[in-house]
Amino acid sequence: MAESPQQGAAFAAAWQEWHAAHERHRADPHGFLAVTHLHWLGSSPSPLDGVPGTWSVENDVVTVVLGAGESLLRGGRELNPDAAGTTLTFGPIAERDGINLRTGDAVVELAKRGGEYIVRPRNPANQLLSEYRGTPAYAPDASFVVNGTFVPFDEPRPTTVRAAVEGIQHVYEAPGELRFTLGGQDLALTAFNGHAPGSLSVLFTDATSGKTTYAANRSLTVVPEADGSVLLDFNRAVNLPCAYTDLATCPLPPAENRLTVAIEAGEQIPFERQDQR
Repeated sequence: MAESPQQGAAFAAAWQEWHAAHERHRADPHGFLAVTHLHWLGSSPSPLDGVPGTWSVENDVVTVVLGAGESLLRGGRELNPDAAGTTLTFGPIAERDGINLRTGDAVVELAKRGGEYIVRPRNPANQLLSEYRGTPAYAPDASFVVNGTFVPFDEPRPTTVRAAVEGIQHVYEAPGELRFTLGGQDLALTAFNGHAPGSLSVLFTDATSGKTTYAANRSLTVVPEADGSVLLDFNRAVNLPCAYTDLATCPLPPAENRLTVAIEAGEQIPFERQDQR
């Protein structure tokens, strides 16, 4: 049945509202566009650009030595209250987890990625954030909203994928795959557990990748129903942080999620990357 003009207008308006909210979140003063450095911690105490103190990690414990007058806050609490210098310890931190500290206007992210500890200062004055022009996207198209089925594996499968930065890998638990038909092709995508309870996340590339959409990956979040039915709205396929900055450790899709069909929906190559082509 053909879509009525009213249905088409409502669909487009809902997408515009979602996209605007996603853009506001991306442009958060302490979001990934504000990241100024990516530091990998080692066992030798080292000063880090954009961050007070000297930092090291050993046996899953991060040690920070603050000098006189250096300041870090956690949850609004000053961690060097006498400003005379102090030694702090953090950890262990779970994989893909982290904590946020504050120094001045900046947030200092301490996290674990690929089994390694990283520190990423996030400064609202970062040029990438201040010059951000928004992300282009395909016009919403209802033909890229498809019904599918979530088919669980007999047992969740630990799935190792490469990362946007060399030298690390990510391991995700894949509870099953999403099966659907698009462009006359029967397709399947391995799904990982999503951030929200009950949600799934799929990383994929397609025939538009590297042409109109970011080459390395895009991501789509879905929520299966109790009977396994699921709606895949590729108009809401989004870029990961690595599409904008080389200071991101984003996962790449598993090999089976590299589709040959062209998904001309969702977010496209960011303006910043287009300028570099």
